[in-house]
Amino acid sequence: TVSGIFCEEINEGIAIKRVEKRSHLHFYFHDVISGKKPSAVKIAGPPNSSAYGFGATMMMDDALTEGPEISSKLVGRAQGMYALAAQEDVSLLMVMNLAFAEGTYNGSSISVVGRNPVFDDVREMPIVGGSGVFRFGRGYALAHTIWFDYNTGDATVEYNVYVSHY
Repeated sequence: TVSGIFCEEINEGIAIKRVEKRSHLHFYFHDVISGKKPSAVKIAGPPNSSAYGFGATMMMDDALTEGPEISSKLVGRAQGMYALAAQEDVSLLMVMNLAFAEGTYNGSSISVVGRNPVFDDVREMPIVGGSGVFRFGRGYALAHTIWFDYNTGDATVEYNVYVSHY
C-alpha cells in the first residue's frame, strides 16, 4: 500500500485573486576582492590564473547599499557566484540572490542568472524568480559600474531592478 501523495492537483472552489505588482529597486552593489575581509573570493579556476582569467570562479556575499558609498545604509546582500565565462572578452556568468534586509522587502529575495559583459556601460540580466514579496518574480536588472579599481578588482555597481511579482 502507498500512504501519502507525491503529486496532487488542487482546484480550489474559490479562486484567489492575485494582483500583479511591478517594483523598481535602486541600490548599489559593492564587490570587494582586496583587503583583510573581502566580500568575494576565488573558489575555482585554472591553476596559476588571476581573478580575471577565463574559468575563474568567485563566491560573493556583497553589500547592497542605499547610496554609492560602502558606508551608506545597508539594504541587503548579493549572495552567489560569478565566473569568467568568455575567452574573447570579460563577460561573467552571474548566479546570485539579491537578499533584502530592509523595509517592505525585508526577508525577500530576487534571483538573477545571466550574462554580464562587465565593460559594457549598462548590462541587462534576467530575473528568474524570487521569494517572499517577490514570489514568482520576473523581470530584469540593469547594472552600471560607477567605480572600478584595476589594481585590486574592487568595484561599485549601480543597479536598477524592475521586477513583476504577486
